[in-house]
Amino acid sequence: MDKLFQDFFAGLIKAGSMEIETAEGHRFLVGDGSGEKIALRFNDRTAQIRLMVDPELHFGELFMDERIDVTEGSVYDALLLASENLMRPDIGPLRADGSGWVRLLQQARMGLRRFEQANDALRAKRNVAHHYDLDRGLYALFLDSDLQYSCAYFEADGQSLDEAQLAKKRHIAAKLMPGPGQRILDIGCGFGGMAIYLARYCDASVTGVTLSKAQLGVAKDRAAALGLSAATDFRMLDYREIDGCFNRIVSVGMFEHVGLHHYKSYFQKIAQLLDDDGVALIHTIGRASGPAATQPWIAKYIFPGGYIPGMSEILPAIERTGLFVTDVEVLRLHYADTMKAWREHFLARRDEAKALYDERFCRMWELYLAGSECAFRCEGLVVFQIQLAKKVDAVPLTRDYVGRGEAALRQREQAKASYRMAG
Repeated sequence: MDKLFQDFFAGLIKAGSMEIETAEGHRFLVGDGSGEKIALRFNDRTAQIRLMVDPELHFGELFMDERIDVTEGSVYDALLLASENLMRPDIGPLRADGSGWVRLLQQARMGLRRFEQANDALRAKRNVAHHYDLDRGLYALFLDSDLQYSCAYFEADGQSLDEAQLAKKRHIAAKLMPGPGQRILDIGCGFGGMAIYLARYCDASVTGVTLSKAQLGVAKDRAAALGLSAATDFRMLDYREIDGCFNRIVSVGMFEHVGLHHYKSYFQKIAQLLDDDGVALIHTIGRASGPAATQPWIAKYIFPGGYIPGMSEILPAIERTGLFVTDVEVLRLHYADTMKAWREHFLARRDEAKALYDERFCRMWELYLAGSECAFRCEGLVVFQIQLAKKVDAVPLTRDYVGRGEAALRQREQAKASYRMAG
């Protein structure tokens, strides 16, 4: 059994240095000896078998249940090493070792992904509640002060998370080109930060919709505290139930929950809601490497019903709605750096998270943040910002307007800040 276990890991880890300690206390090294050594200890023999059966799913479960411990390095280090090895170009699905078996499982899951993302209105609400209706205090432990739970936009080295999240909102607003009094729809408004920014600095009237009770309450409270209740309208509503006509539509970090079956109807809804001169901006995680199945542990414990699409899955759905794609931007390592900041914040306040939940939850959440960061660093995950319009000339013909818009918004932010200080 130990020989099979060692061969499995030897096939999985070719580069780097990892020491494995079995439940019987035997140790062996895998990799080429380069880099800092990472060590794992298996605390029972069944854990070893379960890992070989389905490492992508069972490593997370075994780590949560303290049946695997990382004894040298961190869980982030272990996942990063595994990610770097799985992305090696020499790995093929027919290899009779750990890496080949993982690839075979990934291919099998590709065939099931449409069944796992049948996100009708009832299932969508249940999936959102699973993740976003956790104790609101949890998110305050690791997010920025505006509770932005999506990719930040790091404009310069050394920028803080708060600065980068503000830059993200500014960047999106500049692409939307909102004018005073315009009606804006925020699909999947989260804790309300983007909607409040548009109301506060663009003098817009913003409707935000979410399926999370916790997020809805926070968004309403924050708008009221800033005197923006009249300019914002936050609702508990599925995007399929929205009526009306909007000058601008924005959606940040929600498209990942739509599901493959519903892409065409999602963009049809945007086309229906957007006025003839309108502009929409969809900000979503995507796969630069093309379609793939959702990581199984993430699908089971973190984001049920979630799916990260390739560009080749998004654009055909848009083309069938008559909307023009007027701009596409790919943010590459911005989310990796966002996840790094979240992970570090969470670990710094881990005891507070444990007081809210328990040790198992903390191990789960650390694994989620660490694994997600690795995926953005090594596995081809990026963020797409896709700008849409009904008319080919709805936005300027060059991208200079984005920089000009950001500069104007910075001035408004500074003016508001100066006014508050004077007050």
